[in-house]
Amino acid sequence: MELTPKQQTIELVRSAQKVLILSHVNPDGDALGSMIALSLVLKKLGKEVTAVTSEVLPENLQFLPGKDSLSSTFSGTKDFIISVNTSKVKVDKLAYKNVPEENKLNVVITPVNGSFKSEDVTFSFGNFKYDLIIVLDAPDLDRLGAIYDKNTELFYETPVVNIDHHPGNDYFGKVNWVDLTATSTAEILVALVESLGREKPLLDTDVATALLTGIIVDTGSFQNSNTTPKSFTVAAQLVAAGARQQEIIKWIFKTKTLSTLKLWGRVLENVRDENNYKFIWSAVNRADFAGAAADDSATSGVLDELLKTAPGIDFALLLSEKNDGLHGSFRAAKAGVDVSAIARLFGGGGHEAAAAFNIAGESLQSRGNQVIATIRDWQAKKTQNMQS
Repeated sequence: MELTPKQQTIELVRSAQKVLILSHVNPDGDALGSMIALSLVLKKLGKEVTAVTSEVLPENLQFLPGKDSLSSTFSGTKDFIISVNTSKVKVDKLAYKNVPEENKLNVVITPVNGSFKSEDVTFSFGNFKYDLIIVLDAPDLDRLGAIYDKNTELFYETPVVNIDHHPGNDYFGKVNWVDLTATSTAEILVALVESLGREKPLLDTDVATALLTGIIVDTGSFQNSNTTPKSFTVAAQLVAAGARQQEIIKWIFKTKTLSTLKLWGRVLENVRDENNYKFIWSAVNRADFAGAAADDSATSGVLDELLKTAPGIDFALLLSEKNDGLHGSFRAAKAGVDVSAIARLFGGGGHEAAAAFNIAGESLQSRGNQVIATIRDWQAKKTQNMQS
């Protein structure tokens, strides 16, 4: 009988010693909470864990327990091996000398007698440092950004477990635990933590808080249409385990820095009503971020709390000009509107009710008008199809 993705994941985790945990670029509360929780759990099991995100944690997620378990740097390099054939000439001494003025490292091999020849020396590479990769909350490997682009070979030589809840997932792993009924990746991980903790309790206060953060963020504190009875049940289980629910609510929804509020003011000032196409949108550029002294994460929440509440619209869009390109974030304003389909027009994706895209290296000036024109066309065709 074939094992389920959950069972396969448990077997791979139990047999692995060195585990690499990754998630998508621009990670949200679900991605970061899931990474931290899984990292804490695997370390309790005696694993060597490297959890990497190249992004600075947004201010409203700085409260996350165990955030120090995240690394901002990654080395996917292999050992470089120099092999010497000693069948004819034996080694007496081995030493090395660093020659910085020549940018060289000289390896000195002294034979017992005779001499080595160049054909006695060969070069090779060792294995990667990890025996398991767990990718969380990412629909495809490209969403891992530079870590994947610069270390593609690693993902073909090392088993990959893909844990996600997005409908557009590419099923890129050796094991694909993709639950489309789950509200969040954190919700899926609760079942994994339970199974791994049969012999040793793993669900402590910090793990529960990190996981509940993921669920609360992806359900909009249980206000979004993706909220299910199971998400309430799992959340109650985490609160019972000590999750600090009020602390999460305070930081995610009730704490806004002055710089964030200033940027939100610019967002509201720039709102445009596409009345004929049933959506509203706003945009902020680098000058807006600089003027508010706000970082790239300061736009988080503005769609949910302000823009998508506008009456008579299908969805709201925020275009943000950030350091790595032009970002677009969608929020559906009513059930039945699939904004992930629109995000895919620009290489993005997400949930039916919330989605995003990033056009690397582009700005509002270079691509903003084109993006809006494409969305208008999409909405016009949808309206025509509904009327025909």
